[in-house]
Amino acid sequence: MGLPFIKEGNCLIRYMYGEKLCIEPWGKNSLRVRSIKGDTFIEEDWALDTRPADAGECAIEIDDKQATIQNGKIRAVVRDDGMITFYNQHGKVLLQEYIRNRNDFSRYCSPLNIPAREWKPRPGGDDYSLTVRFESDPNEKLYGMGQYQHGFLNQKYCRLTLEQRNTQVSIPFVLSSLGYGFFWNNPAIGWVSFGKNLTEWHAVSTKQMDYWITAGDTPAEIVEQFTEVVGRPPMMPDFAMGFWQSKLRYQTQEELLNVAREYKRRGLPLSVIVIDFFHWTNQGDWKFDPQYWPDPEGMVRELKSMGVEVMVSIWPTVAKNSENYEEMAKKDYLVKNDMGITTHMEFMGNTVFFDATNPGARKFIWEKVKQNYYDKGIKLFWLDEAEPEYGLYDFPLYRYYIGPAIQTSNIYPRYFAKAFYDGLKEQGEKDIINLVRCAWAGSQKYGVLVWSGDVDSSFRGLREQFTAGLNMGLVGISWWTTDIGGFLRGNPDDPHFRECLIRWFQYGVFCPVFRLHGERLPHRKPIGTSGGGAFFSGADNEVWSFGEEAYEILKKYMFLREQLRPYIKALMKEAHEKGTPVIRPLFYDYPGDPQAWEVEDQQMFGPDVLVAPVMYENMRRRPVYLPKGSTWKNAHTGEIYEGGCTVDCDAPLDVIPLFLRQGGQVDFRI
Repeated sequence: MGLPFIKEGNCLIRYMYGEKLCIEPWGKNSLRVRSIKGDTFIEEDWALDTRPADAGECAIEIDDKQATIQNGKIRAVVRDDGMITFYNQHGKVLLQEYIRNRNDFSRYCSPLNIPAREWKPRPGGDDYSLTVRFESDPNEKLYGMGQYQHGFLNQKYCRLTLEQRNTQVSIPFVLSSLGYGFFWNNPAIGWVSFGKNLTEWHAVSTKQMDYWITAGDTPAEIVEQFTEVVGRPPMMPDFAMGFWQSKLRYQTQEELLNVAREYKRRGLPLSVIVIDFFHWTNQGDWKFDPQYWPDPEGMVRELKSMGVEVMVSIWPTVAKNSENYEEMAKKDYLVKNDMGITTHMEFMGNTVFFDATNPGARKFIWEKVKQNYYDKGIKLFWLDEAEPEYGLYDFPLYRYYIGPAIQTSNIYPRYFAKAFYDGLKEQGEKDIINLVRCAWAGSQKYGVLVWSGDVDSSFRGLREQFTAGLNMGLVGISWWTTDIGGFLRGNPDDPHFRECLIRWFQYGVFCPVFRLHGERLPHRKPIGTSGGGAFFSGADNEVWSFGEEAYEILKKYMFLREQLRPYIKALMKEAHEKGTPVIRPLFYDYPGDPQAWEVEDQQMFGPDVLVAPVMYENMRRRPVYLPKGSTWKNAHTGEIYEGGCTVDCDAPLDVIPLFLRQGGQVDFRI
C-alpha cells in the first residue's frame, strides 16, 4: 500500500484519517503549513496576503517511509503517520511536532498517546477546538508575540492569551534563538504556552490549522522574511519624527491653539498636537462639536503656519442615540450579538462597535470622517478603542461580518486601520500614518503607529513598556510609542511622578515616535455639551508643567531628538524597505555575542545608538553591557570602550546612559 502523499505543483499533500495536510513554499526559506478535517481548505490567507512573487526554490521527494519538502534554508520531513520535523540547511532540528504516540516506534514510544494536532469538534457545525503541540527545547529563547504587560523580553515559559485588550496586542509571531521564526496565522481567540516540556498553540474555535515557519542565519534575516510575507510600513513622513504633544484632553479649539502658541513662543520644537476624545457631538456622529470647535479649517491653517500638524481622535463606538445609529443598524454595519447583551460598552452612554470587518461599514465611516474632518484639512487620525474594548471580554457573545468573534476577533484592529488607510490613499495621500491602540500581523502596511494603551504612570509601567516595545518591533511593528509618563494617574506636582516622567521622557527620545500624553491628576471640571464635554479633562501635561528642573531637562532632550532626525529618517527608510525594527534588543545587531541575548534592559536605537534607560526610582548609577564586535563611545563623557565589557555608568537625573558605535552614522556629545 502506498504512502498517503501527493505532490501537487509546489505543494506536498497528505491525506489520512479524514485530515488533509498541505505544506508549501511561502516566501524565502519559508513554508506554510495548513491542515483541515475534510478535503477543501478555506480560501483565506489572513495575514499571509502579501506573498512575494519569488517563493524560492522548492524540492519535494516522496519515498516509502516519508516525504520531504525543502525551500532554501528550511526543510520539512513528514513521516507516514503525519508527524512533521523542520530542519535548517545544515540538518539541525529547528522545530518538531510533539512525539508522545504509542505508534511512534521509529524514535520514541509512549503510552501517553497525546496527539501533536488535536482536533475536538464543537457542537453544531464544522468548527473545532484545535491544539497544536511541539517539542520544547528548555535552552531556547523566544521573542516577539506583540505587546504583553508582563515585563519580560524572553517569552520562554510564558503562557499568553491570544486576544486583543486595552494595553495587550496579540501578534502571534515568535522569533527563536535556534534560528527560526514561527507565525500562527489564525485570528481566533486562544492561547499559547511556551512550556519547558512542550509548546502548545490553541484556538478555541477554528475551521483549519494554518501556520508559517521560516529559517534564517540571523534575527534580522528572520524578521525580514516575515515582514516580506505580511507587509511593511510606508515611509514615515518627516514631521512624524519630531515631538508630539497630547493630553486628556484639550476641551476647546482656543485651548489647543494656546498650547501650540506657547511652544512656539518658547522656541520649542513641536511637530504634532492631538485632539483627544469627546470633542464630538456624540459617539458615532464623527464630527466636531461646533460650540467648542467653531472653525476647524482656521485652526488647521494657524497650526500649519507654525509647522504643526493636528491629529484627531476617532472611536469605533456608536451611541444608540447617534444620528448614524439607525442607518448603520439597518445596513448591518454594527457588530452583532449572538446572545445576551445588546450594548458593547457602557462608557458615557450605551454604545456598540461598528463592524470594521465589513467593507461597507469601513467605507461608511470613512465617508463621515472625510466630510467632517479630512475636508476641513485634517489628515491624521487617532484610532482609539481599536481592539475593540468590549465592556465584557466574552468573545462568544459577538459576531462579525467575516464570522464569529471567537474565530476572527484578533484581526479587527487591522481592518479598522485599513478603513482609514484605504480612504486616505483614495484621496491621493502618501506616507500615511495613523495612531492606533491595537494591531494584528500585517497592520503595519496600513500606516499603523501602535501605542501601548492606557498604562500605569509608574516606574513599573515604564519597565513593562520597555520590553513590550522591543517585542513589538520583532513582529513587524516598526512604528511604536507609549504615553510618555504613562496614562493612568500621574500628578505633575508630585516629585515622585516628576522623576518618573523625566526618565520616561528620556527613553521616549529613543522610541520610533516621541509623544507626550497622559490623564494627569487632579481632573478638571468638564465643559461642553453632553457629547462634547461629558468627560473630564486632566491636569496640565505640557513640558513646562512639571517644575523648572524638569523643564530644563526635558527641553535638552527635545533638542537632542531634533538633532537625531536625519539618523531617524534613515532608520525609517530601512523599516519601510526591509521591515527592520527601529528599536531592537542587542542580539538583533550582535547575534554572535551570547551575552547580548541575556540583556533585557537595554536596546539598540538603530545600529549605532545603544540606550540604557533608568527605570527605577532614585537610581543614579546603572551597569551597561557593551556588545562584542564594536568600539563604543559614552555620549556624555566621550570615553571609549572596546565591546564585550560592562561599564558602571553615572546616571544623575538629567542623564540617560547612551553609547555610540564608533564608525557609525551618528555622533554627538550631550
